[in-house]
Amino acid sequence: MFRSIIDFWKGRDFLDQVLGDFSKMLIDSEEIYRMVMDALRSGGQPGPLGERIYEIDKHINDRQIAIRRRIVEHMAVQPHADLHFSLVLMSVIKDAERLGDYVKNLFEVFELKDGPIDAALLQSYFGTLPDDVAQLFTRTHEAFVNSNEDLARRVIGDHHKAEKLCNEVLEKVSHDDALAVNDAVSLALLARFLKRIAAHLGNIATSVVMPVDRLDYFDERRKS
Repeated sequence: MFRSIIDFWKGRDFLDQVLGDFSKMLIDSEEIYRMVMDALRSGGQPGPLGERIYEIDKHINDRQIAIRRRIVEHMAVQPHADLHFSLVLMSVIKDAERLGDYVKNLFEVFELKDGPIDAALLQSYFGTLPDDVAQLFTRTHEAFVNSNEDLARRVIGDHHKAEKLCNEVLEKVSHDDALAVNDAVSLALLARFLKRIAAHLGNIATSVVMPVDRLDYFDERRKS
């Protein structure tokens, strides 16, 4: 269903405009995510980085508003056309907007941390998850724009793995009395925000493989 709608509207102004803006929302979110994670690992000055992140996040919010406006205008002219795709877009642009918000939350962890987070500590708790989430942005974008159902299912599966790992990190941190308070708070917040970022990317991926009423919900037993 999703692929047939994309194919039908491909090359038309409405789809080109909204997909262009939506793609930029995901690209911008990935950019600021990588910026924050690099800062957490290497340090730096919060002020200039924060200004750049909040500037890009504002662009993300503006694009969400622009997409909503185009959908409303389009549906006003053709009220019975493309209802399914319009509902999908209304759902996924909210997820894309939330990505920017959670990256801002990650930046707040950087501000609270006294210097860069210890690389060995980050590795011991999260392994490759921070980099895996960065790749999840790219793969989610590709799955949605290209209506790639196989890739979307892999994104959803990786989201579930990320969620499980973040839950394990929270449990481990809560029982590690040797952690400094600043480290414990930083790790717990990282787990929380990485989990939410992965969840919103997974939500976007569900739009490629699930009907509108089941967006954001995916039962692994139904994959086949």
